[in-house]
Amino acid sequence: MIEYIKGKIVELTPTELILECSGIGYSILISLQSYQDLQGKEDAKVFIHHYLHEDDELYYGFSSKDERELFKLLISVSGIGASTARMMLSSLSSDEIRDAILSENVKRIQGIKGIGTKTAQRVILELKDKIVKGDGASASSLLGSQTSANTEEAERALIMLGFTKQNVQKAVEKVLKTNPTAKVEDIIKAALKIL
Repeated sequence: MIEYIKGKIVELTPTELILECSGIGYSILISLQSYQDLQGKEDAKVFIHHYLHEDDELYYGFSSKDERELFKLLISVSGIGASTARMMLSSLSSDEIRDAILSENVKRIQGIKGIGTKTAQRVILELKDKIVKGDGASASSLLGSQTSANTEEAERALIMLGFTKQNVQKAVEKVLKTNPTAKVEDIIKAALKIL
């Protein structure tokens, strides 16, 4: 599985990025959000969602892990495919989508091209509880970027130890609520006690 691709931006449009890494040019589909984040940069680190469906093999790229997690949450809803999820992330920011879901704002979600009333209601119904629990966002994005590197490293280590991503995120979030400036090893030790 590809976590991210880091390389030189060869071409950047509002919907696609060509990223050169070790002599290979990757065609990566992006949202308008990621496009705005990547504008003016020569190099980029893009978080990848590898999409395989019948004869299609596509890379969807995101400028942040947070956006990728929300994308994965959106495509888990029946009736929302990868293209629709990308359209949603192009129309509204990640925070605006979460806010619309949490406030049950059907009209805001329905205002996105390709989303009807029933689909908007399904998105709210299926995702509201998950977003309240913190799914679709890494613990680091919920708690600020100060400890994001430590948080990501601790989460990776705990997942590699065999714990599920959801349980790891909950445990790390609890640790950071009591000690927001914890070092990686402290986060791991405290999270292991919870897990």
